[in-house]
Amino acid sequence: MRKSVLLLYLIIGTLSFSCAQDPENKVDNPSKVPFEPILLIDELQTPWGMAFLPDGSMLVTEKSGELIHFKDGVKNKITNVPEVYVRGQGGLLDVEVHPDYKNNGWVYLSFASEEGEEKGGNTALIRAKIEDNSLVNKELLYKASPNTTKGQHFGSRIQFDNDGYLYLSIGERGARDENPQDITRDGGKIYRFFDDGTIPDDNPFVGTNGAKTAIYSYGHRNPQGLAMHPETGAIWDNEHGPRGGDEINIIKAGANYGWPVVTYGINYSGTPITDKTEMEGMTQPFHYWVPSIAPSGMTFVTSSKYGDWKGSILVGSLKFQYLERLIVEGNKVVKREKLLDGIGRVRDVKEGPNGMLYVAVEGKGIYKLNPKD
Repeated sequence: MRKSVLLLYLIIGTLSFSCAQDPENKVDNPSKVPFEPILLIDELQTPWGMAFLPDGSMLVTEKSGELIHFKDGVKNKITNVPEVYVRGQGGLLDVEVHPDYKNNGWVYLSFASEEGEEKGGNTALIRAKIEDNSLVNKELLYKASPNTTKGQHFGSRIQFDNDGYLYLSIGERGARDENPQDITRDGGKIYRFFDDGTIPDDNPFVGTNGAKTAIYSYGHRNPQGLAMHPETGAIWDNEHGPRGGDEINIIKAGANYGWPVVTYGINYSGTPITDKTEMEGMTQPFHYWVPSIAPSGMTFVTSSKYGDWKGSILVGSLKFQYLERLIVEGNKVVKREKLLDGIGRVRDVKEGPNGMLYVAVEGKGIYKLNPKD
């Protein structure tokens, strides 16, 4: 009897997976590309995040806990980095600089932190300044709770918008039934702050009894990409689904993105999570992938250095080890292209202030995509 029930679940899971399949969700190999990849920073193990300073130099995080300053071909380690809880997907995660860094010098880091009463760790956000290759004036802006020894789904990306608000993504920490749909709990959320970590009065759940008032949106699984749309100023995310159901979402105040009540994915075992892919009151993704590509960093192309790429979205694939370009027309992805096929697990992609594109690859380092003439 138990074997029959298991077989029935597997059949249902396969059907659910098939029904969720977007028939146009295929990726093409372009006949030519407008760049040559050059390894700019070598010998990095897990380069998680990148940020650019006004002098053209770069900050790079290593998941193991190192913050690297790269300038004029030289790597220097920044000291006095906070203690990091390194387990599974946890470690030193994203880095971002203040939009007015030239005048205030603030650098922002997200990481898995052990701070708190419980064992394990959870995602935290700090800001600090750099003096003499050391972090100084460190300020803890937010710390998710409770800690857990689970090693999955920390998020985490940092993004400013044009109005100076700071956004932080945190995964649901592997507690899908407890965290993402509960606004009184951290995890499975995107948060919005002022640049000093204080919470805006117009955040959607300010005044809601028991709510984490930093929450801007909820119902997320594990958002590892966060970017601002260059024309609308809206914050977009990408996030890992389970087996199928990776998503790109346009983030709106107070919106519920559905995990795990609705999803285009199934359990890794093949059994269904839910029979629902949409529900009233839950926001549909802008785009979803079936099968999963395991999306990581994300950026919009605003540069004219790469032919007709302006307006495209670039997303790294951890699972299939390539960089994906999504071509958007109106409210739809109309084409996908596979770039740097087989280069390795692409952890981040950024467009620098010089209009050049940079790609972080695990086990290798940071590639600069030099435009072809």
